[in-house]
Amino acid sequence: QDGHSGDAGDDGVGLSFVQLHKAALPPPPETADEYKQQSSSGILSMIDRLLSDIDREMTLAEREEKHSQEEYKEAMADSAEKRAVDAKALSDKQGAKADMEGDLEVKSAEKKSSEKELVATGKYISSLHSQCDWLIQYYDVRKEARTDELDSLEKAASILRGADDSALLQLRASHTRAGRPLRRLRAA
Repeated sequence: QDGHSGDAGDDGVGLSFVQLHKAALPPPPETADEYKQQSSSGILSMIDRLLSDIDREMTLAEREEKHSQEEYKEAMADSAEKRAVDAKALSDKQGAKADMEGDLEVKSAEKKSSEKELVATGKYISSLHSQCDWLIQYYDVRKEARTDELDSLEKAASILRGADDSALLQLRASHTRAGRPLRRLRAA
């Protein structure tokens, strides 16, 4: 039985309901146990499947992460090796450039020296050319002078030979008187 306690007065305050005894629940239907087992095993199997899927995905993700790490390490090693090769090549090229710049300075100095020498040689050739021009210009005059000189020398030699012959004859005569042979005089 249900009862009411409290007054329903004119002021309308203080009504409450109280249950005095507990009503028994009706027994569950026979299919309820089957439903509970099916639904709980379905949910558990779903959770197990989710867990196994998550484990598989985690394992796959770990493998991919490991593979990615290895690829990253390889890429970094390759890039470090390439940087080292590039740095060495850059160093070699800078050294070669410095050598070439040094050679350029030496060659520039040599070129300036050669240019100065060329100018000096040009001046010398010019002076020789002027001398040669003078020689060519006065060749005929010099040739005639030389021919005249040779003629004069031949005349002088013939005069001297004639004088020698007469002197030789005089010597011969004086030496034969003294008793000396002529051959010694010629050797002396």
